[in-house]
Amino acid sequence: MIRLLWTASAEVRYYLRRYMPSNIVLDLIRSRRGLKWALPAMLLAVPYLLVASWSTALIENGGPGWLHLVVLIGIWNALKMVAIGSVSLAMLVKARARERQARRHRERQVHDEVSLFELTRSGR
Repeated sequence: MIRLLWTASAEVRYYLRRYMPSNIVLDLIRSRRGLKWALPAMLLAVPYLLVASWSTALIENGGPGWLHLVVLIGIWNALKMVAIGSVSLAMLVKARARERQARRHRERQVHDEVSLFELTRSGR
């Protein structure tokens, strides 16, 4: 029974990870090239919250009960978009610091090689 539940949860996770638009956006943002788009992606929380609000209004006016699921998904996706903004900002700062450190290291190596070449040329 546990194996069946484990397999089912893995398949559901795979499906959601692969085909749900918010997860696709999150995967794109987590790449180095996508980190710069995280703050604009936070604005995607607004439409998700509007859909949740609209669904709540429909439910209060006698709409079907399955709209509760739409409200839950809308709020969850809005929270994901807000969270990725702050997390990716930290990731972007860290990546730029690493790149700056690597650039300085390369410049130092080139400078040392040029200095060594000049020393060997001068005969010292």
